[in-house]
Amino acid sequence: MHRVYNFSAGPAVLPEEVLREAADEMLDYQGTGMSVMEMSHRSAAFDEIIKTAEQDLRDLMGIPDNYKVLFLQGGASQQFAAVPMNLMKNGVADYIVTGQWAKKAYQEAQKYGKAVKVASSEDKTFSYIPDCSDLPIDDDADYVYICENNTIYGTKYKKLPNTKGKTLVADVSSCFLSEPVDVTKYGVIYGGVQKNVGPAGVVIAIIREDLIPEKPAVENTPTMLAWKTQADADSLYNTPPCYGIYICGKVFKWLKKMGGLEEMQKRNIAKAKVLYDFLDESKLFKGTVRKEDRSLMNVPFVTGDKDMDAKFIKEATAAGFVNLKGHRTVGGMRASIYNAMPIEGVEKLVAFMKQFEADNA
Repeated sequence: MHRVYNFSAGPAVLPEEVLREAADEMLDYQGTGMSVMEMSHRSAAFDEIIKTAEQDLRDLMGIPDNYKVLFLQGGASQQFAAVPMNLMKNGVADYIVTGQWAKKAYQEAQKYGKAVKVASSEDKTFSYIPDCSDLPIDDDADYVYICENNTIYGTKYKKLPNTKGKTLVADVSSCFLSEPVDVTKYGVIYGGVQKNVGPAGVVIAIIREDLIPEKPAVENTPTMLAWKTQADADSLYNTPPCYGIYICGKVFKWLKKMGGLEEMQKRNIAKAKVLYDFLDESKLFKGTVRKEDRSLMNVPFVTGDKDMDAKFIKEATAAGFVNLKGHRTVGGMRASIYNAMPIEGVEKLVAFMKQFEADNA
C-alpha cells in the first residue's frame, strides 16, 4: 500500500486509524451482517451511530443543551440560502466578506432580503481580516455573518467581530474541531465536514434553539431547508448521508482519544509553525497572508513566478506531496494541514521545499 501526503483543501486527509476501522467494518458492521452503507437509517444500529456521534460532538465542543445539532446534506453552500431563509425576519443581514465563500454567502442572501457588506478584505485579495471592533451594524440586522477560516486565502479570525448584540452566524468548514470553541458566542455554527471532519456529503449545523423558527422567515422556503423540519425529525426527515455521519462519528472518537480540542490546537500550532517559520526565512517561497491573520489549517504560498510554481507542484507531486496547487482564483500553492495531517508530513514537505529551493537558486 502506498499512502501519499495529501494536502488537499477538501475532500481532505482523514485519520488513517479511522480509515482502517471503517475498512474492517465495511462488510459487517458490529455483527449486523451488513455495511453501514446498506443499513436503514431507521434501524437500531444506525440510531446508535447518529446518537453517539452527536453526543461525542457535544462533548468535544461543550455544546450547551439549548443548541440543536443537525446532520444535513447539501454542503455548507446550501446553508448560504438556509441561513437567510430561516433568520431574515426583518429582511436585513450584515455580512463580513473575507473570501470566496463569504462572498458567495453574501450574494445568495441578496436573493432573500437586504444583505449589507459591513466590511471586506477584497481590496488586498482577501489576504487579511479587517478590523471588526466597531462595525456599522444595522439596527434591523437579523444576524451578522462570517466565514471564520478562509480555505482559499488562508486567513482566520483570531477575535470574533463585535456584533453589537446581534446574532453571530459562522461558517467554520475549514477550522471545524481544530481548536476549542465557545459555542455560546454564536447563534449558528455550521460547516461542511469534508475538510477536517469526514467525507464529503455532510454539513453539521449547530443552532441555538430559539433561532429555529416555527415558520421560516422567507415565504415559500423549501421544506428541506426549514431548520425546524430537520430539528423536529432529529436529522432524519429524509434519508441522511448515513455513511458520512458514521465516519464523522469515528473521527469524533479519534479526537477524544487524541486528547480533545485543546490537544488538537497544540498540535496544529506546532505543525503550522514548521511551515510558516520556513516561509518567513525562505528566499524563494513567500506566504501570502498578513502574519497576524494566518490560518493554522490552510497555508497559501507563492514563488512569484508561475512557471516556477508549476515546476514545484509537478516535482512535489512526483515526490508524494499531492494537491498542493492553489485555488484557481489565487494560483500558487496551498498546503492544507488539517487535524489528520501528521507533523511528519509537514516536516517532510518543508525538507522537500528546502531542497527545491537549493536546486533552483
